[in-house]
Amino acid sequence: MTNHPSPTPEIQAYLDRIGFQGKLDNGADTLAELQHCHIYSVPYENLDILNGVPLSLDIRDLYDKIVVRRRGGYCFELNALFGWLLGELGFPVTHYFARFWRDEDNLPPKRRHHVLQVEAEGARYLCDVGVGGNVPGRPVLIKEHLEQPQGTESYRLDRDPFFGWQLMERKGEDWRLIYSFAEEPQLPRDYVMASFWCEHAPESIFRQGPMVFIRTPEGRNTVAGDEFRIFAGKEVRILTPRTPEEKRDAFRQYFGIVLPE
Repeated sequence: MTNHPSPTPEIQAYLDRIGFQGKLDNGADTLAELQHCHIYSVPYENLDILNGVPLSLDIRDLYDKIVVRRRGGYCFELNALFGWLLGELGFPVTHYFARFWRDEDNLPPKRRHHVLQVEAEGARYLCDVGVGGNVPGRPVLIKEHLEQPQGTESYRLDRDPFFGWQLMERKGEDWRLIYSFAEEPQLPRDYVMASFWCEHAPESIFRQGPMVFIRTPEGRNTVAGDEFRIFAGKEVRILTPRTPEEKRDAFRQYFGIVLPE
């Protein structure tokens, strides 16, 4: 492992944004802690799409949105910026497209998800901070058929001759496919058209309503329609803001999202 020198102010601001206070090296434990901190600090959200605010995948614009203005984003934004951070910290990072199978009616699904392969201590890991739902909260070792428990959840990677690696989640005695990805490295510009489709296509799920999600120590916070749902253990508290001001306050309180008035 290689210890990282003192981070630049730009990198330190990102680390502060996600609440990371651990040691900086390129080890597997550090990688896991960075991902853990990210998903508990930066929300998944599609509010700019719904509000007609054009998205940019330029790293400078993503940094401004997520770090400076403390917003969230969706996979093409979050994993792009997280991958940039990991690269700046000395981790070898490869960007892939993925097909999201879970809850998809029109199969096989499009390649409309962005995931990361990150190398640490001689091993390869799947990392993903860009999903608005339950997926691995820590890196998944890229090794076929190895069950990898994470808290109350359990995951493994299978292989398909056409679709490539398949991320599976355990459901009782069964295994369910979440998404698949092939080992075909992508450049930043390769995601532009897929993101544009997600942003503008009438049938895109990202245009149908708010998709907002963040993990919390007690569980998770989500938005469904006009309802803010606060999950804590087995309990769910539902809030329905009545005014735009109350909605902005709810986004700030439960997701850390500061929206303009």
